[in-house]
Amino acid sequence: MRRTDEELYRLMKSGDRAAFAELYERREPALYRYALHTSGSATVAEEVASEVFVQLMSSGSRFDEQRGTLESYLYGVARNLVRMARRQGPVEEAVDSAFEHDIVGDLIDSEMTAALHRALQTMPERYRDVVIFCDLEELSYEEVARLLGRPIGTVRSRLHRGRALLSGIMKRMNVSAMAAQG
Repeated sequence: MRRTDEELYRLMKSGDRAAFAELYERREPALYRYALHTSGSATVAEEVASEVFVQLMSSGSRFDEQRGTLESYLYGVARNLVRMARRQGPVEEAVDSAFEHDIVGDLIDSEMTAALHRALQTMPERYRDVVIFCDLEELSYEEVARLLGRPIGTVRSRLHRGRALLSGIMKRMNVSAMAAQG
C-alpha cells in the first residue's frame, strides 16, 4: 500500500531517511518541471527543487496538515522561491539549454519551446500556474484546484483566460511566423 505524502513527512521528521528518499523521488521531478516552466532556467529549477526539500527538512518548516496537503505546501514553497529568484534579475542561461536532450529534434520545435517558456514568464502568476499545471503537467481540474486551494470553477476560468493570454503573447512574439517557416 502506497503511503501518503503526509505519512512520509511524519516518518521523515522522525529521522526515517528512506521516507525522505521516497518523498523526494515522488515529488522532486514535478517540482523541478514547475520551477523550470515558471523561471525559464534549468539552473534556477534545480536550485528551487532542492531548496524546497531543504526547507521541508528544516526545524522551522511551516507545513501544517490542518491547512492543506503536503503537495500544495511544496508547490507553494517552490512558487515563492521562483519569485525570489526572478526578483534577483534575469538568469544568464537561456531556456533552450534546459532542453538539450531535444537537440535531435527540429530547430523550429526548439525555438517554439523557448518562445513558450519566455511567454509563460510574462504571464500573471494566477494564469501561468493554471496553464502549467493543466496543459504542461496534464493535471486534472480537480488536482489543480486542490493544489492551488481554489474552486474548480476558478481553475477553469483562469485556464480559459490564461490560454487566451498565452496565445496573444505568442502571436505578439511572432511565433506563428516561426511555425509557418518550418
